[in-house]
Amino acid sequence: MISLDEAVTARLESHGQRFEVLVDPDAALAIKRGEFDGELEDVIAAEDVFEDASSGDRPPESSLKEVFDTTDPLEIIPEVIKRGEIQITSEQRREMQEQKRRQLINIIARNAVNPQMDDAPHPPERIERALEEAGFRVDPMEQVETQVDDALEALRPVLPIRFEELVVAARLPPEYAGKGQSRVREFGELQREEWQNDGSWVGVVKFPAGMQNDFYELVNEVSSGEAETTVIKDEDDIGTR
Repeated sequence: MISLDEAVTARLESHGQRFEVLVDPDAALAIKRGEFDGELEDVIAAEDVFEDASSGDRPPESSLKEVFDTTDPLEIIPEVIKRGEIQITSEQRREMQEQKRRQLINIIARNAVNPQMDDAPHPPERIERALEEAGFRVDPMEQVETQVDDALEALRPVLPIRFEELVVAARLPPEYAGKGQSRVREFGELQREEWQNDGSWVGVVKFPAGMQNDFYELVNEVSSGEAETTVIKDEDDIGTR
């Protein structure tokens, strides 16, 4: 379960009766869209249905039975969310908006590059300033992923930017290959790997271009700076290396 501080109220009015439940805001939106695939018990603040959640008053069981054909809260809670409205305070809205703004900035920073600077990553601070300059406002009631395209469209007039993936071959010397390869291969999508006759390891990894500095830092860390890396421009070359 979540804490009451984290929860919002979903409210349904039907048959002259009000029904309220306390739920995580993101989970409530996912349930409303039919996209929730988690455990309901993990995203609610109370396994209960209220007439007034703030006072703790509960509707009579006869009303639950009449409206929902059951008195089981775990069956009723999703119905209240789907058929009702999600109530959030101005403070909750501000907190949700700020949280999703940070998530949006991180997504863009991880995936975007500057095409005017040899596809160098954009720091999160630069993206944040550009979003402010573009006047883009994050919708706290929408999933972050669905707002990325709109954010990019708003950014392009004020910031050279594009989403791109990078493919990099990394060679770890024999003395670092054993331990280091497991961390490198998990960084992104491993396209190909090969153990060399001298005991060195070569892995070809695909990842969002905005994370290239993080990748190089990792490779240097696991090899004490002795690794070799090569950016692969044409993925058709992967199978020939």
